[in-house]
Amino acid sequence: MGTRRRLTLLVLLLAVVAFGAWRLARPPLLAGQSFSQAVYDRDGRLLRLTLAADEQYRLALPLARLSPQLIEATLLQEDQYFYWHPGVNPAALVRAALRTYVQGDRRVGGSTISMQLARILHGINSRTLSGKLEQISWALWLELRYSKNEILEAYLNRVSYGGNIQGVAAASLIYFGRDPAKLTLTEALTLTVIPQHPARRRPDNSGVAADAVALLAARQALYERWLERHPEQGSERSALALPFRARSPSDLPFRAPHLAEAVLRDHPREPEIHTTLDPTFQLILERQTRQFVERRARVGIRNAAALLVDSRDMAVKAALGSVNYFDDDIQGQVNGVRARRSPGSVLKPFIYALGIEQGVVHPLTMLKDAPTSFGGYNPENFDREFVGPIKAGEALIKSRNLPAVYVATRLRKPTLYQFLRDAGVGQMREESHYGLALVLGGAEVTMEELARLYAMLANGGVLRPLRYLQAQPATEGTRSLGEEAAFLVLDILERNPRPGQAFRSEWTRTNRPVYWKTGTSFAFRDAWSIGIVGPYVLAVWVGNFDGEGNPAFVGVDAAAPLMFDIIDAMHAQEPNLPPTVTRTPENLTRVEVCALSGHLPGRHCQHTVPTWFVPGVSPIKTCEVHRAVTVNSRTGQRTCRPGTAGIAGTRTEVYEYWPSDLLKLFRQAGIPRRVPPVESPECPLDSRAAHGQPPQITSPQTNLVYPLRAKRIGKETIPLQAVTDADVRSVYWFIDEKLLGKSVSGQPFFWSAKPGSFMVRAVDDQGRADVREIKVIVVN
Repeated sequence: MGTRRRLTLLVLLLAVVAFGAWRLARPPLLAGQSFSQAVYDRDGRLLRLTLAADEQYRLALPLARLSPQLIEATLLQEDQYFYWHPGVNPAALVRAALRTYVQGDRRVGGSTISMQLARILHGINSRTLSGKLEQISWALWLELRYSKNEILEAYLNRVSYGGNIQGVAAASLIYFGRDPAKLTLTEALTLTVIPQHPARRRPDNSGVAADAVALLAARQALYERWLERHPEQGSERSALALPFRARSPSDLPFRAPHLAEAVLRDHPREPEIHTTLDPTFQLILERQTRQFVERRARVGIRNAAALLVDSRDMAVKAALGSVNYFDDDIQGQVNGVRARRSPGSVLKPFIYALGIEQGVVHPLTMLKDAPTSFGGYNPENFDREFVGPIKAGEALIKSRNLPAVYVATRLRKPTLYQFLRDAGVGQMREESHYGLALVLGGAEVTMEELARLYAMLANGGVLRPLRYLQAQPATEGTRSLGEEAAFLVLDILERNPRPGQAFRSEWTRTNRPVYWKTGTSFAFRDAWSIGIVGPYVLAVWVGNFDGEGNPAFVGVDAAAPLMFDIIDAMHAQEPNLPPTVTRTPENLTRVEVCALSGHLPGRHCQHTVPTWFVPGVSPIKTCEVHRAVTVNSRTGQRTCRPGTAGIAGTRTEVYEYWPSDLLKLFRQAGIPRRVPPVESPECPLDSRAAHGQPPQITSPQTNLVYPLRAKRIGKETIPLQAVTDADVRSVYWFIDEKLLGKSVSGQPFFWSAKPGSFMVRAVDDQGRADVREIKVIVVN
């Protein structure tokens, strides 16, 4: 091969490569153009069609997503030789010029689809000779750089269909409420003839006689030409003869507005968003919430939000951000599903779950609901009452604050804060900011985050993200809780009776239990109820977005009734709702514990009950509430040494040893307890101190500095108090080595404080002691 020939081939090769690179580097035909977005429910029904940035309805879809009949009809009507010409059809141009300028007939266009697209893209006035030449030039340029399908796709997405409607996809949704891939022949032919005269032929103007005639005549003419290619569709003639009224943009649906806005915000560049929303459940949420708010308007309930999630794949089935999107008085456009609010007590199940997992409690562990200080933090219960000893499961169901705070103080890696942070609760401050107030709802969370947490319980401790879109895959998730802890918490929550009932609801009797919990935030700003029913997690909130409190905003009185209204409606709609899957973990066993203390029964426990137990994890402790003592039959006093039964004049009896703070609560409630008798005064002090529980100083508190006003030195007092064992009658108080005096067990001793650092010592009348440091400073 000669050098000249090689050079020629090289030049040709470089030219081909350069041309290919030039073609590949071309920008998309619709680049820089803003478009609408369409949001659909899971059944393909339109929820929302947005306006593009320039206030046009313009939805971009690929050619494969458009009706084949419409594409064929468009080519037949506009440019039947589209795939054969280079962008300009000379024959069509000549024919148009002859009819328009020579014969004087009505103006006839000779533009190809490529030329029409060039006019649209570059804003060309093609009615002038110079404009026509510019249009032809751009059409040839388009054909050089883009494929025929790319040009046709761009044309169908940009051509006008009347008013502010551009593109066949938007026109199909607006005029016929139809997916652009599912147009009937009648609808396809109707849309095809609009672009030639979009102002006169738009179908929502068909109430005007002239417009109706123009549209129907053009469509009929096209149909006759269509039959030449598809004679088998002659049966459609009767359908074309039927009168019709197309929809207008004002008829566009505006369903599930908060959910639609949320997914539009999350996916701003997706032309079509197919959500997981179930239209039936969405309607139930909206209807039940609206009716509930109307019924409770007299007590100031004006707004509510709700979220329904399928725990099996984490699909959001329904979402209601407020009861009325268009009500400005309640800030209806705020999305309550994503708003951050105080959760109240709805986080307590996770405190107990962590406590179970870390061996702090099991369901029947006896906890103390009594006035307690936790390093200067003095929580109270919602009802400002205390019930004394209470089992862990019952404390969770009854939402007692003191037991929950106690369990939280015993948690280690993770703490409640670490657990929430790792579970994806956002915008949390440092842990020290919340302290133990986190237990009672000190951090703000969203309904989405709470729904994820409760779905984690339903999924055996596996945390997974919510799914709003059908295209989002269901992930495996990550384990956040042990399977045993998740199961046991659900087992407790299932025993929570329906509001206003002391028995389980019909759902339980029909194998449809509800695992649920309520919450009420500080100052009655938020009322919550979250439940797991079948495979679904349902979260409900009642409150005001401006944070205004209302005594009616109580979880069990406001949110729970609404939640059960929705559940009952769901049950009526879907009687065969699948059950919640709660497989019993293998590493669980049933054991007998003392019915009174919740500990492993000692030999003096008279009644036992079964409970779930996690071997190697759950706390193992023998009951110390029941103790056998030897009593002098003559004096009724305890003898000096236990175990001397059988000696003449003595007998053995079993008594309950409750700490003094609980005994006080029993007395206040009028509940008698069998407390031990006093010990014989003949018994030496060292023998007494060898048995029982030493006192526990509750005041002064650990790590607290007590201020003393300078003008009040010698007049202000600090209460000294301790919790004692059941056999204690008196407590002696010492500052350093100096005896201050004594107090009756369970009662405070008031010390006239002075500045300085001191050691406070409490010694009970059995010789047992506790000590604590106190610091008092002078302030002005």
